[in-house]
Amino acid sequence: MSRKGSPNTLLQSKTIGGQAAEDMIELDRNRMPEHVAIIMDGNGRWAKQRGIPRLAGHRAGMEAMKKIVDHSDKLGIKYLTVYAFSTENWRRSMEEVSGIFKLLVTFVNRDLRELIRNNVRVKVLGDYSTIPADSKEALERTLAGTKEDTGLQFNIALNYGGRDEIRRSVARIAERVAAGEVKPADITEDMIGAGLWTGSEHADLPDPELIIRTSGEERLSNFLLWQGAYSELVFSDVLWPDFTPGEYEKCIAAYQSRDRRFGGRK
Repeated sequence: MSRKGSPNTLLQSKTIGGQAAEDMIELDRNRMPEHVAIIMDGNGRWAKQRGIPRLAGHRAGMEAMKKIVDHSDKLGIKYLTVYAFSTENWRRSMEEVSGIFKLLVTFVNRDLRELIRNNVRVKVLGDYSTIPADSKEALERTLAGTKEDTGLQFNIALNYGGRDEIRRSVARIAERVAAGEVKPADITEDMIGAGLWTGSEHADLPDPELIIRTSGEERLSNFLLWQGAYSELVFSDVLWPDFTPGEYEKCIAAYQSRDRRFGGRK
């Protein structure tokens, strides 16, 4: 990973990892999204196409994630949120779930020092109290080790569900109503938003301007349902392990090409 890139107005994709250069893309530095969220989809299909175990696809996906964290930092993006494990993913086989969390430990043990060195701050969206003990310990080591960092904030949505976080926030407000602290008529959208995992009571993030989903699927799958009300959605056909910084820039270029009116007119 590296520090923020130069403040040039135009950014271009170049040779990556010694491979041939991708199509040149010009990005307007003045119109970069502040917060990008990504549904990292396609690890299993990537592995199936190659006749290898699904866990190998998740391992390749972890490497792709590392590259995108690095490139987000270079592009000057302030917040990157990735959908790592949903509340529904517990329905998968125990072998796959266990393997995913072991990969999390591997990622932390290998890359924590680099995250700290590059001023990347890590936050978790979701209730991670129920994940395996070694994964929880590794995750908390990352949170503690990067809490003073002031660069890119990298948010990992882990045991996260959009409907569940809305339910949690509303339940807390209901408790305050029952206690006589708040009147129902006084409940605001800001109050609900504050209690979400992205809200001021937790990670304190702005809503994402851009949500990307890879692998050709075109749905949110219970991800940032409240926060994504006015996000630009970009769908890539590329399977997540093959999602390069160049593909990432194409998605950002698509975002920059759109006219965002938020229900109004210009």
